[in-house]
Amino acid sequence: MNPLKYKKIIFVGGKGGVGKSTSSAALALAFSQSGEKTLIVSTDPAHNLGDIFHKKVGNEQTKLMDRLWGIEINPGEESKRYIESVKQNLKGLVRSDMVAEVHRQIDMASASPGADEAALFDRIVSIILEESENFDKIIFDTAPTGHTIRLLSLPELMGVWIDGMLERRKKINDNYSKLLNDGAPVEDPIYEVLQQRKNKFAKVRDIILDGSQTGFTFVLNPERLPILETEKAIRQLDAHHLHVRTLIVNKVLPDYADGAFMEKRRRQEQDYLIQIEKVFSKQNLIKIPLFEEDISDQQKLAVFADYVKDALEEATA
Repeated sequence: MNPLKYKKIIFVGGKGGVGKSTSSAALALAFSQSGEKTLIVSTDPAHNLGDIFHKKVGNEQTKLMDRLWGIEINPGEESKRYIESVKQNLKGLVRSDMVAEVHRQIDMASASPGADEAALFDRIVSIILEESENFDKIIFDTAPTGHTIRLLSLPELMGVWIDGMLERRKKINDNYSKLLNDGAPVEDPIYEVLQQRKNKFAKVRDIILDGSQTGFTFVLNPERLPILETEKAIRQLDAHHLHVRTLIVNKVLPDYADGAFMEKRRRQEQDYLIQIEKVFSKQNLIKIPLFEEDISDQQKLAVFADYVKDALEEATA
């Protein structure tokens, strides 16, 4: 049984240049053609979704085809929106003479490493929680492997950070209660905001770790570096209890590709395909041939999607 067929949320990752975005789009198209209402979300700063479907895709849902919608998240813009929401949350909680200084500190924090990824994860969290009831499938076309690993480990990291913040706020409140309020509890809106965010992250973490709802797949080519990177990525995700059950092996030379050059290339490729079968024996493999032309329009994408549909059906037969 191919797990991907039954997952509601699917994260697609892989080394840059292996055809990850095209594979994500073909997977989304395959599901939509099978009658499932599908949302594909690109989190890769080098967006290709709009180019693949020849439509302008932005930060909000855009209809791409029947039963298929798309979103391209801009991490920079998302970071600005996220920072503005933080400032709005602090309105009324900070003394008026301190607002300018607090905003300056927030702006400095927004320029720190990881701020864009945190904002990106916040949007992914919102999409998972808000759109799961509206779609049968949500597919995330993520940035190259290293970004994917950090992105998917953020719920755990941010949960630890928020727990620390909550503990500090609680100590501050306890001290204020003892010193200033005759022991009565002190209302702390910031504590409430942090608690809400902790609950939100915890809920999405449970969804991501739930193998019955969420699936992970990587795209690779039958070449040395993509194999090594995919093997490393799977180990890293396993450490976070996130298990990759399906791989899309893209650009496999078809039998009819001829000539001395292709024959030599095929012999080398066969060695890599054998290695893939051995190294990834626990994963389902969906093999996609190298096409004669680029996937430059919806007709060619539909051919790619047919291979994906056939592989999913064969695995569940």
